[in-house]
Amino acid sequence: MTDNTQPTASHNFSKLEEAVVNAIQDRKGINITKIDFSKLESAPSRSFIICEGKSTSQVSAIADNIRESVREKTGTKPYNYDGYRNSQWIVIDYGDLIVHVFVPEFREFYNLEDLWSDADLIELPNLD
Repeated sequence: MTDNTQPTASHNFSKLEEAVVNAIQDRKGINITKIDFSKLESAPSRSFIICEGKSTSQVSAIADNIRESVREKTGTKPYNYDGYRNSQWIVIDYGDLIVHVFVPEFREFYNLEDLWSDADLIELPNLD
């Protein structure tokens, strides 16, 4: 018996998240955290993925790779992105998923994980 069901929105979303995480890891992004807002009624999106690069150059490279890799693997383009001018915090908006790429000082200063502490936080291990 074959399964003729169509992929669900959550199935496509998981592929998007996976593509983002792989793109971050491909450029040696570290301290990846997913903030899952699915249990909150008023949230800015379905989830955030937050990571950091060690320099502004690496932050730009990570953000570029996310946009390129996600488009190639899922066909999804971001609605918008911002922060390339200084590359200390680049945000990439995919609607249900918002990606934040920081230099360490800016991540610590804005502390999005603490701001959204009522959501589920999932920390992914760094690749060596």
